[in-house]
Amino acid sequence: MRRLHANMLLLTAALIWGVTFSIQQMAMAHIAPTVFTGLRFTMGACVVLPFALAEARKKRRNEGWRFDKKSLPWLTLTGAVLFLAAWLQQIGIPKTTVANAGFLTALYVPFTPLLAFLVLRQTPHPAIWPAAAACIGGAYLMSGGTLDSMRPGDIWVLASSVFWATHILLIGAMTARVGAPFVISCIQFATCGVLGLIWGGLTESLSWANIVGAWPMLAFSGILSVGMGFTLQVVGQRHTPAADASIILSGETVFAAIAGSLLLGETLSPLDIQGCALILGGVLSVELLPLTLSKLKTRRTTNTPI
Repeated sequence: MRRLHANMLLLTAALIWGVTFSIQQMAMAHIAPTVFTGLRFTMGACVVLPFALAEARKKRRNEGWRFDKKSLPWLTLTGAVLFLAAWLQQIGIPKTTVANAGFLTALYVPFTPLLAFLVLRQTPHPAIWPAAAACIGGAYLMSGGTLDSMRPGDIWVLASSVFWATHILLIGAMTARVGAPFVISCIQFATCGVLGLIWGGLTESLSWANIVGAWPMLAFSGILSVGMGFTLQVVGQRHTPAADASIILSGETVFAAIAGSLLLGETLSPLDIQGCALILGGVLSVELLPLTLSKLKTRRTTNTPI
């Protein structure tokens, strides 16, 4: 697959996820967050399962591929991290605006290279530091210009962005190691779904009426957001670097703000708009600034007389 095609798959995932922020908030009128997370990821696992089985058979027949059982604990860990990210985000979304949730979630973009530096000892481009500062400043403005006025949901969503960044790194490693995107998706979705249903069953009430009331939202977020969106992410990340993927996927923030306005009638205050602009600028600079500097360096080298 060409890198352009992979990037288009990632952009489609970003569009689906952006709209899903509004769907997730609407669902909270009917069902509790942990159970909702468990049900939608279980649905996603069921959607992907036939494709995972077909992929495994095809790769076994054509390439002699066998699933590496040593990868299973890492895929389970990936699913557990996915659950924490989705769960924290789901708790936060009803307690803030969809636009805030979308832009604060996008902080996983600067967090991704920072975590790669701290955990994997991968030196980030110098652009990450001003970008991180811009994102922190944007989050501060979106909190109302003072930490005392930060919405409770903002804190939950902010915490989830750390786990989204961790998930990006784990997916990049797993796609390189396993080489079977549908198998990866199915295992991580199933893990996330089981954790959500167990934890939700222990801590939250659930009735058939709740499920019926939330059914349209469950179907959208389970089939499209999880089954399609996260699988598109896994497929796309096989053919584009993790840093590029995080930039493209951050487009969900813009789609979230648009969907929040159209579906929920949300509006942004002047401080919110300034904060969104700072975060979006920081997110884009993580990728665009290194590319620009690299092109300028190449041009200068090419034009330098020998």
